[in-house]
Amino acid sequence: MSLSESAYFNPRTFLRSAQDLYKLLYCAVVPAIGLEALEMIALLQAKTAGLWSRGHIRNNVLAGIVVGIVALPLAMAFAIASGARPEQGLYTAIVAALLTSLFGGTRVQISGPTGAFIAVLSIITAQHGIAGLQIATFMAGIILTVFGLARLGTVIKYIPNPVIVGFTAGIAVIIFVGQWKDFLGLSPGPSGLRFHQKLWSLIEAMPTINPATAGLAVLALAILTLGARYLRRIPAPLIALIVVTAVQAVFQFKGVTTIGSAFGGIPRALPTLSFPSLDPARVLSLVGPAFTIALLGAIESLLSAVVADGMSGTRHDSNQELIGQGIANIVAPLFGGFAATGAIARTATNIRNGATSPLAGIVHSVFLVLVILLLGPLASAIPLCCLSAVLFVVAWNMSELPHVVRLLRGAPKVDVGILLLTFFLTVFVDLVVAVNVGVILAALFFMRRMADAVNVEQQIDVPTSSAGSSESAAAALPANNGIVIFNIDGPVFFGAAEKLERTLEHIQRPATTLILRMGNVPFVDATGIFAIEEIITDFKRHGAVVLLVEVRPNVRYKLERGGIIAHVGAENVIDTFDQSLVRAKELQAGVAA
Repeated sequence: MSLSESAYFNPRTFLRSAQDLYKLLYCAVVPAIGLEALEMIALLQAKTAGLWSRGHIRNNVLAGIVVGIVALPLAMAFAIASGARPEQGLYTAIVAALLTSLFGGTRVQISGPTGAFIAVLSIITAQHGIAGLQIATFMAGIILTVFGLARLGTVIKYIPNPVIVGFTAGIAVIIFVGQWKDFLGLSPGPSGLRFHQKLWSLIEAMPTINPATAGLAVLALAILTLGARYLRRIPAPLIALIVVTAVQAVFQFKGVTTIGSAFGGIPRALPTLSFPSLDPARVLSLVGPAFTIALLGAIESLLSAVVADGMSGTRHDSNQELIGQGIANIVAPLFGGFAATGAIARTATNIRNGATSPLAGIVHSVFLVLVILLLGPLASAIPLCCLSAVLFVVAWNMSELPHVVRLLRGAPKVDVGILLLTFFLTVFVDLVVAVNVGVILAALFFMRRMADAVNVEQQIDVPTSSAGSSESAAAALPANNGIVIFNIDGPVFFGAAEKLERTLEHIQRPATTLILRMGNVPFVDATGIFAIEEIITDFKRHGAVVLLVEVRPNVRYKLERGGIIAHVGAENVIDTFDQSLVRAKELQAGVAA
């Protein structure tokens, strides 16, 4: 009797029980969402789509194993670069991938430590220690969950592309320079918190290059470069890890730092549940870093989800993905991990190897658990220069240099300026400052463009409607009748309010009736409402009447709430242009009488 036919193990019964347990766990972790939110989870959507059949299970298991192999060196490298121990990177990858697969909104997302976090996490670790990093991660998880519950997933996706490209390229430069020490075997390491301080200390340490370390690093880099081009089935990072470790084990080069010599190896055990100490003073000092982690994690995970949708033809749920990432970041530090988010490279690898459901992410976590339990001691011999070579490749891929060059050459000058400013602020100041300044400048320039696009112009010729009523109504009006018609095309918001007032200012005295055609006004804000009120008040002061014509329902609702309808008079808010001409004629007749 096979294992699948045994009375002790039945795959279908096991999966059904696991799903029931999963539903119970979800409702316990996020009770505020309610049972109806379960339908938004990618795991249950995959089940509904029939992706738990035998054929799909096999493909997802294989994909999970492959992506687990790829994640092995990356997780350790990202952990070391962030100021943590290598096994903490593995713990993070295990917990994050498992929980985002269970609770996230993307079927094929693989989460874990990423290169995008290195610049932020290394500073937090240097200032607050690894315990502070874990507390900040825990807080960031709560923030991400709140983002998802507040339905902010779609808002975060509105960050402009030049800002994203700018800070991503900046992070790539920080990663690249930060790995010089281990890649070249420099002594001492970089000093200072700021980029320019670290760069100068590394330049001063250049005479201390260790030839053996640099040689092994170049070998690893060559394997990674050639392997990515010619090897499709076997992950290049795994080959580099095995080859470089074997060379160092055979020749025992002096001065080559390994995981064992730097960290004492990787424990052959899984971490136990441990809650961080949340004293008020420390929590308050970590609010800023926590929001930084949450913001960057949200951006990266949703970018990865968009990439996954494009590659797999699926459609993710942004808010549910934020909830899944939030849960992962709440739990990861409880098991020795730190901040995690969606990993674009691992997600792409997952899809290319046949993944169609969250099962691949679960298998990825199980694979890494087995690696720790069975092969943990072997990791002690891995040279750090090999992991630095891996991060060199990560930095190059993150930089997206061809895309940056294309934007610099072809994008509008304003976008180029925002990209460069975001890049330099990321490198030399701070990531949060860079993103905030970039987004604010992009928003300001966008509002200026919107204001310039708003058109307020006088209508000289009266168009003929299908019934010819406009023509007849206009013909019935006497010449030099004091009626002025203006078309407003575009949103009446604070950026365009001054333009509206300035355009209409010079016609107040000679005009006796002003017709404002607002059919092309999609929305109006408080400043726009105030500007319209000022126009009506000024015209009334000079004995003129204002007619609001073709007002959209959503705009009319806001005008009513703002008191504009009552101010202008409900009889002067007219649905069609034909009717407004008739109303103008009536007003003129009343004035003449």
